[in-house]
Amino acid sequence: MKLSQLKNALVVSCQPVPGSTMDRQDIIVAMAGAAVAAGAGGLRIEGAEHVRAVVQALPHVPVIGIVKRDLDDTPVRITPYLADVQALIAAGAAVIAFDGTQRSRPVAVADLLAATHAAGRLAMADCSTLEDGLACLALGCDLIGTTLSGYTEETAGLPQDQPNLPLIAELSAAGAAVMAEGRIRTAADAAAALGAGAYCVTVGSAITRIEHITEWFISAMNQAIKKD
Repeated sequence: MKLSQLKNALVVSCQPVPGSTMDRQDIIVAMAGAAVAAGAGGLRIEGAEHVRAVVQALPHVPVIGIVKRDLDDTPVRITPYLADVQALIAAGAAVIAFDGTQRSRPVAVADLLAATHAAGRLAMADCSTLEDGLACLALGCDLIGTTLSGYTEETAGLPQDQPNLPLIAELSAAGAAVMAEGRIRTAADAAAALGAGAYCVTVGSAITRIEHITEWFISAMNQAIKKD
């Protein structure tokens, strides 16, 4: 695929809460189909088998594939191994996303990128800071995501209820094709991300995680009760 297919697109991340009642492959495929029917231009899917199922059901839609792992010796969780990259490629992912931070890791970003490009796929680096993003841009990553901003030790103090618009703007100004991702909860947030210079926008929890959406509503309602 060409990167231009994702220009100004909404990418919907169909990743149920692990172990929840929604955590089933048929539901993931159904969520993906509903998102595409409503106009989503791409999908972000976790797990090679889920990627394969979605690609088979929606072969015309770009899928960003990831593998999440909880490892004992590194904080890196997103597509940490070359074997993960290869599995996602075999499953049909058009874009391979991997952790692009500068933390200790089992495989260098450059090696994950090389394997992705060798297979003719686009590479997305999930970053947390401007430094992360610039380093991945210099290596040749096609998309720079703000995915991990607020979720690493050095960015833990950032607001947890709004996207990092300054980071989006800085990366865009540096020439990156920025995938705005992380804490985008409303349509206004998505529009603001594009306004800040994002190339495209990924939304997950606010569309596909019923548990999180329900919690947000209940929290707001409880705050209103306390004010009374």
